[in-house]
Amino acid sequence: MKLNTIKPTAGAKTVKKRVARGIGSGLGKTAGRGHKGQHARSGGYNKLGFEGGQMPIQRRLPKRGFNSPLASLTEEVRLSELNKLTETEIDLAVLKARNVVGANVQTAKVIKSGELTRAVTLKGILVTKGAREVITAAGGTIAE
Repeated sequence: MKLNTIKPTAGAKTVKKRVARGIGSGLGKTAGRGHKGQHARSGGYNKLGFEGGQMPIQRRLPKRGFNSPLASLTEEVRLSELNKLTETEIDLAVLKARNVVGANVQTAKVIKSGELTRAVTLKGILVTKGAREVITAAGGTIAE
């Protein structure tokens, strides 16, 4: 192989179409848009999914899935966030007062993320299996 013989494969480099540049270009007069009609006009395209007035498929098909209204009322709390708190008895009111969770939150769940080096008592807060092991290992208790 010689560097002066290297060429791109056939069809890899195409010449840009120069529309509306006369008969000789092959795209003169109507510039490849055909005669009359919506697509021949400037700005003549409908929005995505438009089917000429027929009910579009995205509106004909039934809705699927479920968005839980409770998802916005529940928050996760990390073990590392519990470690930063000064209180030993932690409930939802303490978490709200320390801005660990939002003001509108109704339930909180402690997840195993980070470390817990001190004993804490949780009241009325949900706990994952992994977080429960870490809390009890640190000498803490969980009261439901």
